[in-house]
Amino acid sequence: MPSTILVPAETLHRQLTAVFTTWGMAPDHANTAATIMVDTDLTGIDSHGVGMLPHYQRLFREGRLDPRATPTIARDHGPGILIDGHAAIGHVPAHLAVTTAIEKAREFGIGVAAVTNSNHYGAAGWYARLAAEQGMIALSLTNASHLMVPTHGTQPALGTNPIAFSAPTRDPARPVLLDMATTTVAYGKVSIARRAGKPLPPGWALDENGEPELDSARASDARRLAPLGGTREQGAHKGYGLALMVEILCATLTGAGDAGLRTGHFFLVLNPTAFRDREGFQADLDDLLARLRDNPPADPAAPVLIPGDPEHDTTVERRRDGIPMVQTLVEEVRAVCEESGAEFLFGASKAH
Repeated sequence: MPSTILVPAETLHRQLTAVFTTWGMAPDHANTAATIMVDTDLTGIDSHGVGMLPHYQRLFREGRLDPRATPTIARDHGPGILIDGHAAIGHVPAHLAVTTAIEKAREFGIGVAAVTNSNHYGAAGWYARLAAEQGMIALSLTNASHLMVPTHGTQPALGTNPIAFSAPTRDPARPVLLDMATTTVAYGKVSIARRAGKPLPPGWALDENGEPELDSARASDARRLAPLGGTREQGAHKGYGLALMVEILCATLTGAGDAGLRTGHFFLVLNPTAFRDREGFQADLDDLLARLRDNPPADPAAPVLIPGDPEHDTTVERRRDGIPMVQTLVEEVRAVCEESGAEFLFGASKAH
């Protein structure tokens, strides 16, 4: 068996929608979730695309994810809105929330949308990118299941709680796009290392004593991630503090943390024209980005990049060549198809 296959984005989308519709998800909801997951894999964020499918299958099996749920608006107060996800797969209520926040920002200059009673929504950056494509500045946040061990602690108490920020440039395909976990890495990166049989670098995961865990299989089972920074001396308290901020906005503010089982999301969208004219904003952003790109590199082969540059370049490459999937993940997807009754579609994909 080849260690990796290359799967066209269209095939991956059909595979995901086949699984989701077999679960009973409405076609438009299945398309939304599949599109977000495929777009995420295209950007190279393999931890949050199809690699999450076995986890979603487990949530469905355990009755924690309702594929037939339709999100509803629970509160609407002008520029601010709360959406109840009703335990849907997180991509669906999150998509409704960010598109609503964009419309609010067009009307009020600012749009704030929060989601309660949801599930994992994929990559935070996808939603921020969508806002940037509409000419908006955005923040996208979500809490998650407990994986982060707080500084000086030994047991997980917060999630990876990512933060994504976007700003629109003149090229809609190349926004400024920061997407970061508040742990050193997302849990999906540990899963990728486990599937590849690779050890972890120090600072990614911790053992039961709060010491670095380097074995990816043990780390995957233990689910104890270090805050961004890894150690107190290298700033782990800052990652811990940012994770707490995300938890308050996504879980405490929305009520998603009441039962300790559900996920919440938070989106802030700003319309630059509420603060200044569009051309002036874009010209100043152009100047800022040029100043950063023109910074003399320490290594001529590694120039200074803008957040979002690597993902843009990876998207171009993967749209052309296909999305790489290690054989372990292929077999995990096959197992999901067998359990759900969906057709398995990767048999003819190209070996790499």
